[in-house]
Amino acid sequence: MADWHALREEMVARVRGRGGIGEEVTGALRAVPRHLFLPEVPPGAAYRDEAVVTRRDAEGRPVSSSSQPTIMALMLEQLGVEPGHRVLEIGAGTGYNAALLAHLAGPGGRVTSVDIDPGLVGRARGHLAEAGFPGVEVVCGDGAEGFAPGAPYDRVIATVGVWDLFPAWLEQLAPGGRIVAPMDLNGVQRSVALEWADGHWTSRSAVACGFMRLRGPFAGPEVLRPLDRDSELMLSLPRAREAGDVLAVLGGPVSELPAGVAADPAALADGFGLWLAAHEPRWCLLSESRPRWLAAGAPGRWGFTTALGIVEDGGLCLLRPREAPAPPVVRAFGPGGAGLAADLLAHLRAWDAAGRPSTSGLRVDVHPGGDPRPGDGARPGDLGRPPGMGVPPAGDGGGFGTAAGDGLVIRKRHTTFVLSWPAARG
Repeated sequence: MADWHALREEMVARVRGRGGIGEEVTGALRAVPRHLFLPEVPPGAAYRDEAVVTRRDAEGRPVSSSSQPTIMALMLEQLGVEPGHRVLEIGAGTGYNAALLAHLAGPGGRVTSVDIDPGLVGRARGHLAEAGFPGVEVVCGDGAEGFAPGAPYDRVIATVGVWDLFPAWLEQLAPGGRIVAPMDLNGVQRSVALEWADGHWTSRSAVACGFMRLRGPFAGPEVLRPLDRDSELMLSLPRAREAGDVLAVLGGPVSELPAGVAADPAALADGFGLWLAAHEPRWCLLSESRPRWLAAGAPGRWGFTTALGIVEDGGLCLLRPREAPAPPVVRAFGPGGAGLAADLLAHLRAWDAAGRPSTSGLRVDVHPGGDPRPGDGARPGDLGRPPGMGVPPAGDGGGFGTAAGDGLVIRKRHTTFVLSWPAARG
């Protein structure tokens, strides 16, 4: 058997090498043996800096995993757990993150983890007991409702992608508390650390991330559509709509157009990905675990290959990043692909002209009160500008064409999100 102690040290070194990880979180990564939470996985794989899918549904969609250690560490830094804290975790997974939280909260703290899947709850309890963390309480329930018997909590963290801030979380959070969650921002996710200030929730930090979505009656409108089981090709859309036969156009003729805007793959995946989601209702993301359809796509940051683009029935275009100074190219598929490619290039030029806003400069303000109409999911008319931020530019009337420096409003069921880049204004 491989020396898991050495493997764990190598993993910790890789995570720390990415930057932004302090001594407390590093100590937690060293103290908790990840392989005990992934008993079906060889230690060599358990200690890679990659997400490990642990369960899929009948159609092949991943529904549970052990997240990438780097993003787990970054979110723990955002959360700022201190000894003695009471912590609520939404999404138990394997139990590994709950163990890290328990280490950070120390003997005087308390960690409660909630998951909707009874099977996952049972396994997480077993893993935690074996790893020496029997004090973590793992309960079966809908994470959107929190866990009132353990309230109030100093910290709340979601390890699943969520579409809204749910009232129960806010009610169960202690004064001065903090929430960290992978929030859906029109189909893309950013882990946002939120605290209450001046009558609303405001972000203290934001980190790019990608999590499986919350399940159950409080799930959002995002769509993950399996396309090919062999390669595990998936199509992600911000909401349900007709996209046509994506495999048919992918397998047909392709043409490439130079982008004319040089940017490295990381900047495109982060900053441009967020820009496109905010401005283009037809945007999509393709991902696959085994190279086949997206062999020319971006190297996978989370352990799989991804390609950002625009899709509609009869056409598809995908951005193909290349290492700077070589500019990316846009690949057009299907009879409508050329027109979509032109639209994608226009968005790329607009992002560049706006100063290439990215997650590092993003501010998210969350105001109480949202859209009371039935059915979650932002509609075209729901996206617009915050009050006092000027007249929206001319466009198709869909409400997506807002300038990054002026902000973007996303009305949810319970809250209203305002996205802005304050530095871009100055």
